[in-house]
Amino acid sequence: MDYLIEMYINYLAAVRGLSENTRDAYARDLKKYLDFLACLSIVNIEDVQADSINQYRAYLRSQGLSERSAARHFYAIRGFHRYVCDEGMTECDPAGKLEAPKMGSFLPGVMSSAQVETLLKQPMSVKARHPQEHAVQLRDKAMLETLYASGVRVSELIALKLHALNWKKGCIQCLGKGDKERIVPLGETALEWIARYLEDAREFFLMKRGYSEFLFVTRCGGKMSRQSFWMSLKKYLKLAGLPQDISPHTLRHSFATHLLENGADLRSLQLMLGHSDISTTQMYTHVSAKRLKKVYDDFHPRAK
Repeated sequence: MDYLIEMYINYLAAVRGLSENTRDAYARDLKKYLDFLACLSIVNIEDVQADSINQYRAYLRSQGLSERSAARHFYAIRGFHRYVCDEGMTECDPAGKLEAPKMGSFLPGVMSSAQVETLLKQPMSVKARHPQEHAVQLRDKAMLETLYASGVRVSELIALKLHALNWKKGCIQCLGKGDKERIVPLGETALEWIARYLEDAREFFLMKRGYSEFLFVTRCGGKMSRQSFWMSLKKYLKLAGLPQDISPHTLRHSFATHLLENGADLRSLQLMLGHSDISTTQMYTHVSAKRLKKVYDDFHPRAK
């Protein structure tokens, strides 16, 4: 049944326009699902029953998956069976009448402004031992400043092209989920560090390769990966004494929450984050309200 997954993933790319990261996650989830079906001696798609899917859902719960991960598995499976049925490869959809998982409200983790400032200082906090190390520090500093200044996803950050920068208008052109383009403003600080990186570091990385269309590159001049940026972030979190569970997405959440706390409107924030539905952006109002309530409780003389 592996060929059916390939057909479905191609459909998600060509028709639904889902991002590569989302497609990869769905493909991994569906591969695990088919492996489980094989353990039940189910090797033909038309033999799958609703009970088979419920057994797999019970198995996922026994593995301690989070609500969000279990829900993603379910929606991948439901979409897969709907596609197979719509294409006439099965007569019925075994997932069609199954109840979707109920999820509690998800509030993202947010860093304080002081924590962000501490993190952003780290790349340049240690004296470089040689020119290449200094170049890495400049690149990492520029990437962190850009991430927090723009609120882009890490996948969007590493995919930024040189031509995406508009120095005159102070913004970047970003390619988001579903290959949707948006314009995101950058502050002066981020632009200054990008300029320093371009002047003093980027060419150092490109001495062997010669050219790259990507703004941020590795020591060998290749495209940065999410994993390599994640490892750099972990290093700076450790240097700063900050929690190790902070992720690149935490900076995106912090960007959004800090903007709201300082008076930004939801519609503008939606455009900057690239959310297709404003209800997704509205979760940050809950985060902001929660943080403001904590400030009130901590500092108002009659809060307690």
